[in-house]
Amino acid sequence: YDEGYPKRLLSLGDHPFGLFYIGSLPSEELPVVSVIGARECSEYGWRCAEDFGSYLGSNGVQVVSGMARGIDGISQSAAMKAGGKSFGILGCGVDICYPKENRKLYETLKIQGGILSEYLPKTEAKANLFPARNRIISGICDLLLVVEARKKSGTYITVCQALEQGREIYAVPGRITDGLSDGCNRLIIDGAGIAADPEVIMEALCFQGKFRKEGILHR
Repeated sequence: YDEGYPKRLLSLGDHPFGLFYIGSLPSEELPVVSVIGARECSEYGWRCAEDFGSYLGSNGVQVVSGMARGIDGISQSAAMKAGGKSFGILGCGVDICYPKENRKLYETLKIQGGILSEYLPKTEAKANLFPARNRIISGICDLLLVVEARKKSGTYITVCQALEQGREIYAVPGRITDGLSDGCNRLIIDGAGIAADPEVIMEALCFQGKFRKEGILHR
């Protein structure tokens, strides 16, 4: 019931009763895009995550993800390197850096965004906590972007939750011979928007009324 509680989450039937955070909470005045994808990503996925993250961050879009290795962390780091803000949603307490290898990202998020969790501080990361965490990643955004994913992966849990929450979904297309692009290509077949380049995402946000058309910055 706090005035600062993210308004986007209030529309969820199972929104968290409370949130712990370090840094700040996403601004209600700026659009939010959640970027998700494979932990063991390819070079193609890495480059796409950097490109989209950097473009969104430099254009005033807040980038949310799970601070995981791979697509999550790459997109978040790129957004902040470009001068934007990013927010990590954790499946553990906000006082725990998980995974440990992303310590630099964790510390930067404290300054250029925030770290959020519905779990009590000192709660260790456990596999059964992440599906619930994912509903926050999808619920706190205006648009969900899938950069690279297999057909059967944890990414699909977040996609299903986003669909239930009525969030718009975009996927980066890939070659049909690449297993890591199977999930994205299938999403597009099933009706997801085609994220052919970062400007497509900005156009979608404009259509939602998050930006004025003339306010888009082009490379």
